[in-house]
This record gives sequence, structure tokens and C-alpha cells, in this order.
Amino acid sequence: MLERYGHGGDLRTAEEVFGMPAESFVDFSSNMNPLGPPKSVRDVMARYWEHIQAYPDPASRALKAKLAERHRIPESSILVGNGAAELIDLAVRAIRPQVTALAMPCFDEYGDAVRKCGGEIYAMPLDRTANFELSEDAVREAIDQSGAALYVLGSPNNPTGRLLDAGLVRLLLDSGAHVVIDEAFLDFVPEEEELTLLREAASHERLIVLRSMTKFYAVPGIRLGYAVGKSSTISRLRRLQVPWSVNSLAQQIGETVLMDVEFEAETKSWLLSEREWLTDGLRRLGCCVTQSVTNYLLVRLPEGTGLSASQLQLEMGRRGVLVRDASRFQGLDHTYIRVAVKLREHNLKLLAALADCFGEQFDGHGGSL
Repeated sequence: MLERYGHGGDLRTAEEVFGMPAESFVDFSSNMNPLGPPKSVRDVMARYWEHIQAYPDPASRALKAKLAERHRIPESSILVGNGAAELIDLAVRAIRPQVTALAMPCFDEYGDAVRKCGGEIYAMPLDRTANFELSEDAVREAIDQSGAALYVLGSPNNPTGRLLDAGLVRLLLDSGAHVVIDEAFLDFVPEEEELTLLREAASHERLIVLRSMTKFYAVPGIRLGYAVGKSSTISRLRRLQVPWSVNSLAQQIGETVLMDVEFEAETKSWLLSEREWLTDGLRRLGCCVTQSVTNYLLVRLPEGTGLSASQLQLEMGRRGVLVRDASRFQGLDHTYIRVAVKLREHNLKLLAALADCFGEQFDGHGGSL
């Protein structure tokens, strides 16, 4: 099992399981932008030794100023954190609901944060036959029956890659509930500006939006994200945050990459075509692929392969390719894996390894013979 610690991207565990060095794997189990990190990050790191002797700014003021300008919201509505995981934890601790509703399958950290606070989870199952989209009926049923004071929802959702209907968020807010929207992967979507709820969160006392900067800019090693909410809400989260949670290197990288508009445009243009190409290649191998708006794909294995997701993960790992066993997400069965969208040369290796595991001959261009 590669998800020993609950996540993909664990190359140390892969080394232990397969007896191969980390650099020998192509890692499709973590959803990082393969075009990054941007070149501007190298410049920051080359100069960073000049700043390492000083404490980081405890309020991340320079980064907050740039985020406020970018999103046209007050600086007081922003809290910079040590990745989205810390911010999820802070949001749940600040609200401390007895019952939290989650749309299943979803990111494991939501449930972990709720359980750490002693809360209960109400599951809203996402239907495969409806492309894993959260329905209005499911939301109304949760409002009527769950007693949930908090709803934590991903948009795009992880692992399905599906967007959340903003009308459902407003329905939940009108019911009196608190809502946390995880937009960690929304910056991969070209229509990000039209879809984000950041500006609504800045003025609503029961809405919090979370963003990650590590996925899009491919810097997960530094841990960086931010939460947006009404100033009073952000103050509550800040009081719960550990001092100096965000180190100075992370702050400087965040400030720099926000100005890299060329990298942003290149990423969004590349992803549109490469995601379509990889989706087509997976379907030609007989896989069922959930239509995604972001940089990862939820894949249902073909019938008749005789392989479960965990078995396939081991077979792929032996071939130097790491995939996520998506059956570990509550609400998915043993037939699901999740893969990142990577560069063409790596995507070809993924398809070739899958074809080999399925007992098919790979055509070398994204399908089987």
C-alpha cells in the first residue's frame, strides 16, 4: 500500500515497497503541475540564504498584499497558511460543528479534521452514473435530515475533478450552515475568475474558501496556501494558528510566482490539450474516465482485467509508474485509480504500463492494438 500516510506522492514508501530509487519512478499519484516549478522560483532560492537568519513575517503581509490585489479583496480577509491541510484543520476547529456533511468521495483531510475535533460525518454520496456531480436533491436531503452545521466541499472535487454548482453553495448558506469550499485545483481551470467564490467569501460570515499554491506552481515541499473569509472569520482562524506557520522561503516564493503570468497561461493552455489526449488514450484501453476540469483523472478499470486497484498499483509500481489507489476514497470501490496529467513522454509511459498490465499490446501512440 503506497498510501501508508493517507496521500499520494510518497516516494519514500515507494522506494521501500519496490526497492527502487525515487528518481526511477514516474509519479502519477500526486497532482503537481509537470511544467513547474517556474524558473522564478530558482532565483528566489538562490538568494534565500540572505534571509534565513531572520524570522519570517508572522502575518505574511507582503504575500497577502499581492493576493488581495490579484483577487480584489481586502487583506484582512486573507489568512496565509502552511498548505491547504493546515487551513482545513483551522476552519473546522474554528467552527467546531457536531455534524459535518461531506460529498463522498472527497479529500481525506476533510474527514480527518472533523474526527480530530470529535465531530460526526454525514455522507452525501456522489453517483457515478451522474458523473459524480452533487445534486440539489442530495443537498436538500442533507439540509432536512443531517443536522450538519458545516459543509466542506471541493470545487474541483478531489478525486473526481468535477466542479460544484455555485447555486448549491448559496442554498446551503441560506439554510444557515457554514460552508468551506476547497478550491485547491481551481487555478488550473481557464474560467477560474468566473467560477471562484473568493470574493463572496470575503463578505459572507459563514463562507470560507481555501486555495493552494503548491499544486499549480509545483512546490509541495514548501507548503503554502491561503484562506479567504470575512475579516471576523479570518481573525478567529488566525488565533488558532501556530506562530510562524509559514516560513519565509514559502512567502517569498508565493510573492514571486503570482507575478509569473506567462507560466500561468502556458499551464492552462497545455492542460486543455494534454488532458483530452490522455483521456482518449485511457478510454482506448477500455477504461472509463470521469470528465475532469483539472489536472487529474478518476479512472475506472476495464472489466475482465482481473485486477483490483491495489493490485494494479503494485503491478504499475514494479514497472516504475506510481498511481493512486482511489478505492481508498470512501464512496469508491476496488475498480478505481486516480492519475495525474503529466507531460506527453510520461503519459505515454503510463499508457504503455497499463496496457502491459491489462495484457494488451500498446500501439505507442496512446492506445492498444
